[in-house]
Amino acid sequence: MLTNSSKSNDAVLDRLAGFAAILADESRRMLLDVVAQDRAIEMKADRSFVTDMDLAIEMRLRELISDAHPDHGVVGEEQDASDPDAEFVWVLDPIDGTAPFIAGMPVFGTLIALMHRGKPVIGVIDHPSGGNRWLGVAGRPTLLNGSPCRTRACADIGAAILSVCNPDFFHPEEYPALDALREATAWRIYGGACLSFGLLASGRTDVHIDTQFKIHDLAPYAPIIEGAGGVVTDWDGQPLTLSSGPRILAAGDPARHRDALELVQRAMR
Repeated sequence: MLTNSSKSNDAVLDRLAGFAAILADESRRMLLDVVAQDRAIEMKADRSFVTDMDLAIEMRLRELISDAHPDHGVVGEEQDASDPDAEFVWVLDPIDGTAPFIAGMPVFGTLIALMHRGKPVIGVIDHPSGGNRWLGVAGRPTLLNGSPCRTRACADIGAAILSVCNPDFFHPEEYPALDALREATAWRIYGGACLSFGLLASGRTDVHIDTQFKIHDLAPYAPIIEGAGGVVTDWDGQPLTLSSGPRILAAGDPARHRDALELVQRAMR
């Protein structure tokens, strides 16, 4: 439980961040064991993919959470939520970027978040193919492989690099928001899955927009991007919570987030 004592909270967050790393280690081990193998694949009702490895990783992480923290809730991509109203809730995306994983494109990874009373306090992006892990803890600098990382300053939205996981995610009524940012920015990068957010936190890109995200697709990004100096919200400018989705807007430079949010909201009127 988090209290009014910063020293006590630090100890709790240290312990839980260490446990998040254990979960990420286990997911990475399982992914690297099978990355070169053919996978059994199913198509979900929403036309997204699921593999037997998605299911196996989520089941294993849920088992570890249940053993270590039986009073914590879990919200995952592949199974029904367990005690989602608990004080602490783990949010799991065992393979973010399942289609790239199936296609052999090394941008996929595991997303792990811990919510405290509905707000994200710990976030992990584990990118096994590159050997990289971003760890964000509320109120602390974001770490990339144990060392602090920072977003970069961007002098003008016209100089920004925009990343988008997949333009196909956008519904026709959302295209104006995407088009507004594509027209305003200098370069566009597509198809990076969770790696896109890690690169933004590391100062390699400037703005990210996406939609049709569920909570497991976006929960870790607030601690990671904010701890690196950036801003992440929904398209209304609201902070991410356990009820957030489906739209996300992030920027490494707070001023560029303001610019991007203004462009998006103007385009959606």
